[in-house]
Amino acid sequence: MKAIIQTGPRSVETQEREVPTPDADELLIKVHSAGLCGSDAHAYKYDGGYEWIPIPRIMGHEYSGTVAEVGESVETFDVGDKVIEEPIHDCGHCFQCKNGQPNVCQNFSITGMHRDGAYTEYVTVAPEHVHAVPEGVPLRHAAITEPTSIATRAVLDQSVTTPGDNVLVEGPGPIGVLVAAVADSLGANVVVSGLGQDAAYRLPLLEDLGIDTVNLEEEGGLDERVESQTDGIGFDVVFDATGHRSGVVSGNDVVRKGGQIVVVGIPNSPSELSLTSTVRGEIDINTSYGSTWTNFEQALRLMERGEIAVDKILDTSYSVDEPAEAFEAFLNSETCKPVFQFDG
Repeated sequence: MKAIIQTGPRSVETQEREVPTPDADELLIKVHSAGLCGSDAHAYKYDGGYEWIPIPRIMGHEYSGTVAEVGESVETFDVGDKVIEEPIHDCGHCFQCKNGQPNVCQNFSITGMHRDGAYTEYVTVAPEHVHAVPEGVPLRHAAITEPTSIATRAVLDQSVTTPGDNVLVEGPGPIGVLVAAVADSLGANVVVSGLGQDAAYRLPLLEDLGIDTVNLEEEGGLDERVESQTDGIGFDVVFDATGHRSGVVSGNDVVRKGGQIVVVGIPNSPSELSLTSTVRGEIDINTSYGSTWTNFEQALRLMERGEIAVDKILDTSYSVDEPAEAFEAFLNSETCKPVFQFDG
């Protein structure tokens, strides 16, 4: 079977591997589509915090597929079922897991990092980590269930967003786009800010989704948008999906007094946020990390209802046989959500 293997920093290649054999308590899944996200790009570059990943490694953790074989002790799925995997596996035993917070498990492991992943034609997985895909959700759409579940957690669980709220999403990467789409589905007035590098692909993508955008370099910041969209009051909720230390700082400048900032992207270095205005404005700063079983189900239901314009977000133009092109295009903001297709 074909598999996309990381062989070193900024080095990936497609190799042939043996089809894995499922244990009695596992499923064998024929992969249909698998997405590329920011953490995959960090791993590809072998950035700080990712050097522990053993190389060579089959990459990938966002995917959809069909059950090809069922272990003899598995009773919950059948051959032919459409499925997706929750790629972050919690231990089920630590304090956080027992306290209903498995997304911040002390002993988690990640498909495609701690173990071989989904950039391949077949994977094995235990059924407790698998969700059935609704009949009305195509497998190419279901491939981005995991990042959509991160967005549903950020918006539905970790924020106070309600219909009619003025919402700013900082950063038009995959998570920022999906956070904006989920907030838009609630009836919020959403605007997404980006930089000059986003003007060629990512900001036009959002405009095509019917979501307003701001090119910060072209417009010289957000002052004019704060005035025109919020009557100078400030945004009710700001989602920082930049993954940059400046995101929460700039969000703090444009959120209204009594408003909320939700940090979704993981900053690449310590923030320089001064909390004086934050405290005086009683601004709530919250965080959102990963997702739970419920968030995956929410993501699938939103896609089933057609609330997320998945076909516009997906980019299937990159070949499994030339994987480096997808990674480099992602890093250069030339695409937003590349998806490798292994079956279809």
